[in-house]
Amino acid sequence: MDAVKAWVAANYEKPMASMQHSLQAAYVVFSFCAAFFIGGIKGTPFLVITPSMVVGPVAAALMILGNVGVILLLFPAHVWWTIYSLIKTDRINAGLKLAVLMALPILFGLWLGLGIFGSALVALGYGFFTPWISTFEAFRQESERKKFVHGIVDGTWGTIKGSCTVVRDFADLCFHSYPVYLKELRESSQNCDPHSIRLLDVPSCIIVGLLGLVVDIPLYTVIALIKSPYMLFKGWQRLLHDLISREGPFLETVCVPIAGLAILFWPLVVVGSVLLAIVSSIFVGLYGAVIVYQENSFRRGVSYVVAMVAEFDEYTNDWLYLREGTVLPKPSYRKRKPSNSIDFSVRTGMSIKGAEHPTGPSEAPAMLVPNLAPARSVREAIQEVKMVQIWENIMKSCEQRGRDLLDLNVITTLDLTEWLRAKESGPETIGLGLPSYSLLRTLMQSIRAGSGGLLLGNGFEVNQHNRPQDRLLDWFFHPVLVLKEQIQALNMTEEEVRFLEKLTLFIGNPTSASGWDNGAAVPQDPVRTAQIQAISRRLVGIVRSLSKFPTYRRRFRHVVKLLVAYSIEREGSSASSHSVSFFEITQLEV
Repeated sequence: MDAVKAWVAANYEKPMASMQHSLQAAYVVFSFCAAFFIGGIKGTPFLVITPSMVVGPVAAALMILGNVGVILLLFPAHVWWTIYSLIKTDRINAGLKLAVLMALPILFGLWLGLGIFGSALVALGYGFFTPWISTFEAFRQESERKKFVHGIVDGTWGTIKGSCTVVRDFADLCFHSYPVYLKELRESSQNCDPHSIRLLDVPSCIIVGLLGLVVDIPLYTVIALIKSPYMLFKGWQRLLHDLISREGPFLETVCVPIAGLAILFWPLVVVGSVLLAIVSSIFVGLYGAVIVYQENSFRRGVSYVVAMVAEFDEYTNDWLYLREGTVLPKPSYRKRKPSNSIDFSVRTGMSIKGAEHPTGPSEAPAMLVPNLAPARSVREAIQEVKMVQIWENIMKSCEQRGRDLLDLNVITTLDLTEWLRAKESGPETIGLGLPSYSLLRTLMQSIRAGSGGLLLGNGFEVNQHNRPQDRLLDWFFHPVLVLKEQIQALNMTEEEVRFLEKLTLFIGNPTSASGWDNGAAVPQDPVRTAQIQAISRRLVGIVRSLSKFPTYRRRFRHVVKLLVAYSIEREGSSASSHSVSFFEITQLEV
């Protein structure tokens, strides 16, 4: 019997398995070629017969014209806002104001040059490659009919809409977020110790800043160009190794076409890395003036300029599997580690040896070097929570909390419409209070459920293991977890929690808070009251910082419009009976 089984396995099962594997490989190759061809037609302007074939040029043109238009139209306002804020602020003395004002022409020139060049580069990449990637994503559909339909449709109108959305978010960042930063610079002077510099140190700062530009830009460029061939072949070697051994993105068959696209476009990643190294060298060189100010030493500023070249060479050697260390001189430029130093390092998280690179002021900005270590499987990547999911959950939570407050008549339709019509911030109860209150409810829900992270509205927990590895999220996630621990340590009663909710929603305004009877009780202990007020201020501060992020304003305005529509529907009256109709609400401009 065993002999019969061995004969069947040798003459039937193994050949069939080999044939099945060959057919599967042939199907993958065919899918890749088909997706590459269809995506190329949609993304590039050959054979212009249908609208889908001009998606790339149209989307790129919209993004270039929109972003460049925003930069040029707001440039005079940015100059005036910046100079006015520097003159009015008390956080820096006259010498430091003079040094910054003398550096402003260079900074504004960089803003114009890099802004326009970066907008054009991003627009071309988005317009021409998004249809391609969308087509490859469509070939992951299970049904053959869905593959064909989505392969033709995906990445056409969605790409054009996406380019308009990018312009909208960029305009919000320039027109709303930047003035908020400057306003905080002017108004936060009472709570911060002023920074000062001697007038004699101003020439030293200027000389070292110019020396950094003259030295670091050409040397960074030379190092990046010399090492770019190594990066090209090392990346191809890593990707081909994963392809042959079926690891990382090549583990699942349906993802092989997309991973194959990564192999073809790897040279573009290398080119982008070189460009990023050149751009980062500008800011690294200018930071030499900051070193002179922090260390109060011209010599240490010059040492920084020299050391950054060696740091960059050593850092890229680590990432590209080259020899350790560097032959370039690396003088010491720090006699102490300043608390307000700025970290210009760019890293992806783990070194080739698996240890995290230390982050500190002595690290050099690196090229955009993707992690060349073996990639995780696609299944592991899918299990990680995405930043988009967190954004969507934050906005859905705001909408749900807003509906609850509308049902309780705590906020009104008039408050919502006033915030939408306001040219600047509008009522703080809506713009800051509502999202702060929503965040507080999320934290309390996580604490009561015993969660180690944040328990989102859909019941999914975001913790240190599955959180997105995103630098923007780092600025938000860790402070929120610290705040959660502080709230948990207070061990508040239910009445104190209600008091905290009232303080957070109305931004500590006792007049407005008195109209909401939610069962709150002010603690008898003044120390405990101050602790709860401090928690409320931290919540509002986190949301205030969060409101400056890209896409936040657009998404939150959409939430407010949905709340207006819900309020009108709840009251059971027609839109025409209100001071503003729902049609007008949906058509409100930024």
